Amino acid sequence: MYNRRSFFRGSGLVLSAAALGGGLAACSQTSTGGGDTSDGGGGDLLSKLQDAGKITVGFAGEAPYSFDDNGELTGATVAMHREIFGELGIDEVEGKLTDWNSLIPGLNSQQFDAVSAGMSILPERCAEAAFSEPEFQYTTALMVPKGNPEGLKDMQSFVDSGLKVATMSGAIESTYAKDLDLDSIEVGGPQDGVDAINSGNADAFALTAISLNWLADNSNNDLEVTDSFVAEIDGVKQVGAGGTVFRKADTSLLDAYNEKLAEIISDPERYLSIVGDFGFTEEELPPEEMTAEILCDGDLSSLQ
Repeated sequence: MYNRRSFFRGSGLVLSAAALGGGLAACSQTSTGGGDTSDGGGGDLLSKLQDAGKITVGFAGEAPYSFDDNGELTGATVAMHREIFGELGIDEVEGKLTDWNSLIPGLNSQQFDAVSAGMSILPERCAEAAFSEPEFQYTTALMVPKGNPEGLKDMQSFVDSGLKVATMSGAIESTYAKDLDLDSIEVGGPQDGVDAINSGNADAFALTAISLNWLADNSNNDLEVTDSFVAEIDGVKQVGAGGTVFRKADTSLLDAYNEKLAEIISDPERYLSIVGDFGFTEEELPPEEMTAEILCDGDLSSLQ
């Protein structure tokens, strides 16, 4: 699955979640008109998407959030989007595979209509785009060799240890490594993190716990995943969550999405019926006090 993802990343193909047999179609802009779809372009994106019955989302191929599985777009964020956009009268979800660091730039250049990647809600990202309310609460984990020979537990385990941690470029764990001044390397994707450990270029790979557990369960390797933890920087626990990303101008789409999302978040049974098949539990259900506004402001003191 992950080697195939590398092929799709380079190909620039669009994966249609509704296409029979997982068919693929080339696409350079959104199917609803590219540069003319946003509110800022002179129209109401929500209405245009409803008229077209289709939305194109950018995704980075990180399981279990949004990824290609034998030519079909799938994952927890995709399942959430099919549910919510379907309720908004947008029945078809297409995906455009994009490098992680290009997701927000691609969104703002109108290559797609939203970002489906479980992206962490961070102040620097909020300055560039608009986030939905939190969909998934995050914890971090480490992928390590079987038996965890170095006894690694969290990001602090690497401080003054002589050990090196791999993180995914653009992911929040890379920020943790920089803030803690760790010896680290950045990799392009989950499988690259596995390869870094197997090649001896890193002693562990840090990523969200849900991603690493999925990778361990769906890969044939001699690695294991530590217990999850909440990273701590300067005494502040880095609680966080991910959401769907929209252009700042597309307020009607964002507001409609948040209204439907709130109904799902308030109903744990329904929430798990949508994302549970991808390894998500009630532990990933964001608490009521965790909002996009708080996460965008970066003041985590109220969430400690």
